[in-house]
Amino acid sequence: MSAHVAAANVDNLPVPDTIGQRLIACTACHGKQGRAASDGYYPRIAGKPAGYLYNQLINFRSGRRQYPMMTYMVDHMTDAYLHEIAEYFSDQHPPYPAAQRFTLSTIDFKRGQTLVQNGDVSKKIPACIACHGNAMTGVLPAVPGLLGLPSDYLVAQIGAWQTGVRHAAAPDCMSQIAKRLSAEDIGAVAGWLAAQPVPAGAAAVPPLLTKLPLACGSVPN
Repeated sequence: MSAHVAAANVDNLPVPDTIGQRLIACTACHGKQGRAASDGYYPRIAGKPAGYLYNQLINFRSGRRQYPMMTYMVDHMTDAYLHEIAEYFSDQHPPYPAAQRFTLSTIDFKRGQTLVQNGDVSKKIPACIACHGNAMTGVLPAVPGLLGLPSDYLVAQIGAWQTGVRHAAAPDCMSQIAKRLSAEDIGAVAGWLAAQPVPAGAAAVPPLLTKLPLACGSVPN
């Protein structure tokens, strides 16, 4: 059989109708299984709580989040199909990339750590761990982990909430928090988070028993 005929036969093979095959359009940016990388702009979506992923797909479809490619992709998808997408990526658990290199000054690094672990009472900024979990790996059913994400992506998303480009279901707790952060705070938090290694077996933890510091429309009561 010639190479030309063999190639033609491969081209004529039926494409498997699987959710993984249908979501190649997603993994083209987010990486195989949604794993992404630590040095780019696209976030890891693998292993995120399904409730969080579904909320984001709805936010893109409704215009609360702005990214033309994402909006175009989900614009005509049904709620049921968005749930299926969210469940698929939530069930993926590929290895995490290595943490980014520490590039902050010592002062900024400590500031980022303080904001993540303790917040800033003087600015009414709650600790990140109060919502995202002590290990920052996320909380079921709808709070994402913040480890293993590029600092550029984190800066961009916090900035989008701060400027009103990104929204979530009201009351939008992240928008309130972002508006209390200075540019230096945002850089410190993003840099500190991106430099943290992801613990082995990282996964979202069960719902917290304590009340969230702010009412959040994306998280069921």
